[in-house]
Amino acid sequence: VTLGVPFLDCFLNTNGTAQASGAPLPLRFGTWIQQLGMNPGFWEPTTVGPKYEMRDQMRQLAPFRDKINVISGTRVFLDGHAPKVHHTGLQVCVGGGVPPGIEDFPSIDTLIADTIGSKTRFRSLEVSCTGSPMSYSKRSGSAINPSEISPVALYARVFGPDFKDPNAAEFTPDPAVIARKSVLSAFAEERQSLLSEVGATDRVRLDEYFTALRELEQQLSLQLEKPAPLEACQVPAKVEEQAPPGTVVEDAFTNHKLFMQILAHALACDQTRVINVLNWAGELRRASNPMTFHIYSHEESVDPKIGYQPNVGWFMERCMDAGHEMLTIMDGIREGDGTLLDHSLLFYATDHGYAKFHSLEHMPMLTFGKAGGKMKSGIHVAADGDTTSRVGLTILQAFGVPVNSWGTESNQTSRTITELIT
Repeated sequence: VTLGVPFLDCFLNTNGTAQASGAPLPLRFGTWIQQLGMNPGFWEPTTVGPKYEMRDQMRQLAPFRDKINVISGTRVFLDGHAPKVHHTGLQVCVGGGVPPGIEDFPSIDTLIADTIGSKTRFRSLEVSCTGSPMSYSKRSGSAINPSEISPVALYARVFGPDFKDPNAAEFTPDPAVIARKSVLSAFAEERQSLLSEVGATDRVRLDEYFTALRELEQQLSLQLEKPAPLEACQVPAKVEEQAPPGTVVEDAFTNHKLFMQILAHALACDQTRVINVLNWAGELRRASNPMTFHIYSHEESVDPKIGYQPNVGWFMERCMDAGHEMLTIMDGIREGDGTLLDHSLLFYATDHGYAKFHSLEHMPMLTFGKAGGKMKSGIHVAADGDTTSRVGLTILQAFGVPVNSWGTESNQTSRTITELIT
């Protein structure tokens, strides 16, 4: 059993803005995905800029307003491509374009992970709160990062026997890791000769395979080195199964909270710097009712008194409740001169602007956190019909990914949202 201890002040510089060695505190990125968006007219702030008003749809997030950016008015351009319901919108939000046939665009998290996640044990961690291993994190259509559906399994994977406490006084490399590393190294030397003997299609498949092996080898190499101490690293108590993975809202909410506790500590202990959370999906339902979130969005009438579909609104409110839990957990972990949330940026993306019509206009887009000061926060930006890719490009540049433009066809842009960049 391993128990982390708090990171003492001696591990930081005198201002608490970097490690004592001079190395900066790590930056983290994550996607937090919800299907079916939010109700138009009930989430967009009425004023532009800072100190905006939190509308009804997002009232649960009001305590964190100064750490949340709201980008309204964005849209997805189809350019004549047939939309794939519940997928195309998210593909553009996190991938920059509508894939022509095979879904071969890398997602934004993988691009950022290549920049900030190459020295961590896990390049990224993916979870789904809905009982399905579905994921929007991918390098290509055939290289999707599947989601973990069990908090217990995720805990064992992150904080099980292979976990090395960065604050432990002693460190002894595992001989088994040394043996595994040497086997991989020997095999990697034959890569080029094999690639020269196969066709183009097989070379692509082998390249993906060898990339995965290189990442594994890198993870093994890290286990041979003593980790740098980290202020916020504390191993959470062992997780017990509280709710079965599935489509009941109450179970999804319970598992989301457990997932976020594990992921937050995984970030704080530098086991990964990139996470992807599929929080809310259309298959969710109440325990006492077979009608799903998705079915309600198609079949429920708009209540003229409140101006939206009441049951659909209830599911959306539960999603924001989960968002409040997520922000509370991440903002509650002290790190340096701020919190884990301050040194992170989470990107809220969704598949549709208006659930009732499954539209791709007025897409809700949010960011949480400050990316270690590389992004401003607490600002509402009105995009006025621009592509959602402007948000992605802004995030990519904030994390140092060397891109001047992002996206394809009408969703391609070289315009960042300058109001959000420090």
